[in-house]
Amino acid sequence: MLALDPRSRRAAGHHTRAGLAADLYDLGVRPGDLLFVQASLRSLGPVPGGPATVVGALQDALGGPGEGTLVGYTGTPENSDTSRLAARLTEGLSPAEAEAHRARMPAFDPERTASSPTMGALSEQIRTTPGARRSNHPQTSFAAVGPLAREVTRTHDLDCHLGQASPLGRMHDLDAKVLMLGVPLARFTAFHLADLRMPGVPNRRYGCVVKDGAEGRRWVHFEAPDLDDLHFPALGEALLAEAAGLRRGRVGDADGLLVPMAEAVGVATRHLLRRRSPQPA
Repeated sequence: MLALDPRSRRAAGHHTRAGLAADLYDLGVRPGDLLFVQASLRSLGPVPGGPATVVGALQDALGGPGEGTLVGYTGTPENSDTSRLAARLTEGLSPAEAEAHRARMPAFDPERTASSPTMGALSEQIRTTPGARRSNHPQTSFAAVGPLAREVTRTHDLDCHLGQASPLGRMHDLDAKVLMLGVPLARFTAFHLADLRMPGVPNRRYGCVVKDGAEGRRWVHFEAPDLDDLHFPALGEALLAEAAGLRRGRVGDADGLLVPMAEAVGVATRHLLRRRSPQPA
């Protein structure tokens, strides 16, 4: 099914599900893989059926829903009263207005809360795919569908947004591949695992509202590492230069990049350690 003639990968100017699956196979996606995907659907070009067709193509390349496991980042960064985003959303409000805004914020429910629009339509499609499971972190959840979905999502400590005790860390240990489709390496989420290997990562206070019982809600506050992604472009350059297992190609109209997560995190870790090491005079 995947060995299509290139002329069959498009129909009436559109990318077909079978054609996208063939492109993914050419890039290196294989049946049985554990695949974490970050994608800009717009970059793929015209795809009838949109996100559902793309998820279908990804599952086809993975050998079908029962063979490979597909993972998306379904975070809800808006769910906070302590983040930089929360500060922007309440900028200029009076104390009473800010408190009213806080009282209106919907409580996170891993089964019902939609992914943030900032996560992209593909992540939301993965979350709503029949059989998908989602981790329970109120800010940085992941959804997965396939035989490893439960294993990937079952542990997500509140004070570990994107670290070892999160689905990201579990995917790293399970030899996941990362697929970037039309998304720059400045947004390579797994680089956070390298950050958290560094000594002296500062903590900060976070707050989120979560579901409490059938209809209730409550706020939880906790300490967790203060991370940013301002240095990710430099890590992306290092990855392109040093990763032996990295593969690049076209998927639809998008620039695709496929890399073993463990290798990517290893490259990023070495780069960060070199940056911390004293330079010879």
